[in-house]
Amino acid sequence: MSVEQVPETTRAPAEATAGPSSPVTAAAYTVLVLLGLLMGLLGGFQHSWYIRPVPVSAIAWVAGLFAVCLGAGRAMRGRGAACAPAAGWAAVTMLWLGVRPEGDLVIADDPSGYVYLYGGLLAVLAGVLMTPARGGSWLLSGYPHGAGPVRSDPS
Repeated sequence: MSVEQVPETTRAPAEATAGPSSPVTAAAYTVLVLLGLLMGLLGGFQHSWYIRPVPVSAIAWVAGLFAVCLGAGRAMRGRGAACAPAAGWAAVTMLWLGVRPEGDLVIADDPSGYVYLYGGLLAVLAGVLMTPARGGSWLLSGYPHGAGPVRSDPS
């Protein structure tokens, strides 16, 4: 069936079929990377609170990283969105692992540092892998919640 033969009522309007604009998409990913950078900045300095012998703050940061990566991926319906805060967090965390000339470390080699670093890497990986790999973003689509493009074939 050609386009001319399709009744006018079954075609989707042009503004409804237009996808998200690239500036909006770029802004969403930029905000997610900045969120990851902020989490890495704050988590690097606040991960070493203990309720002896448990590093509760490091465990809370790991849970937060998992929640942010999984939430971003599910909200925007793509693994790229889950990777954005993970990339920001990893960039800052790698900077904190470097030894300063004075010998100081931000993330030290104690149990809280290991839980924060290795637990964070596992949490980021789990958040990305648990995100569905297909679909577009409900946030960036032009449709109201629950609506989608009009189909000519109801099946």
